[in-house]
Amino acid sequence: QLPTLSYWWLDSTVSFSGAQTPAAKEAIDKLYQWHRREELAGYGEVLQRIGQLSTGPLQADQVCSVSTDVQARLDVLMRQAVVQAAPVVLALGPRQLSHMARHWENKNEEWEKEWLQGDAQARLDRRLDKAVNRFNSFYGDLNPAQIGLLRAQLAQSPWTAEWGRRDRQRRQQDLLSTLQRVAQSGMTPAQAEAQLWGVWQRWLNPTDPAQRAVLQSLSQRACENLAQLHNTTTPEQRVRVARRLRAYERDIQALTRP
Repeated sequence: QLPTLSYWWLDSTVSFSGAQTPAAKEAIDKLYQWHRREELAGYGEVLQRIGQLSTGPLQADQVCSVSTDVQARLDVLMRQAVVQAAPVVLALGPRQLSHMARHWENKNEEWEKEWLQGDAQARLDRRLDKAVNRFNSFYGDLNPAQIGLLRAQLAQSPWTAEWGRRDRQRRQQDLLSTLQRVAQSGMTPAQAEAQLWGVWQRWLNPTDPAQRAVLQSLSQRACENLAQLHNTTTPEQRVRVARRLRAYERDIQALTRP
């Protein structure tokens, strides 16, 4: 159902016209057909590697190595995505771009209500609740010591809600200004692809040194924190992770069958 769901999500953001809708749907279909044919098997290999690592203690560099592999797969996906997106972007008009700006304003208000309300303790509690829920889905219920470890990790994180809002707005503004430039300049599809690829690169590697330093610190800290938490898990919790990963592998195998 991803092609349909993706179109609905994009349409809520952009509000395609009747004339633009067929091309947008075709681009989405082509992207998912390519992804299913060319990329899913590679995801299975990454899952197998994670499964092997998860059975024993972890080092931060092992987690970062897997993260690098995942990022490489995402880069391949985004390369193909911009190829399919470029003709659609070239057809966008001022109405769609204005709709996108308003849509993001509304989403940003929702984000701020979730992450910026309350004092520092209330914000930390909300982050902890989300982190616990996320890890519970893989490891099963975390014990009090593990929850305490998560709390300490979050309290020491360089991420703050204020920084998160700035980075969110940075990415939105970069994409919106690029879409405006592409839609108004009469570029070729190849030129539009280059512009869109530049957005993806700047999202991951900001031009501002301070922003780039925070992202790099967050990435390294995430590897260290996951390794530290995993090394506190019980044999039962690791069995649960292995079971979940094997289920993902079976899903991929089913999706890649002719």
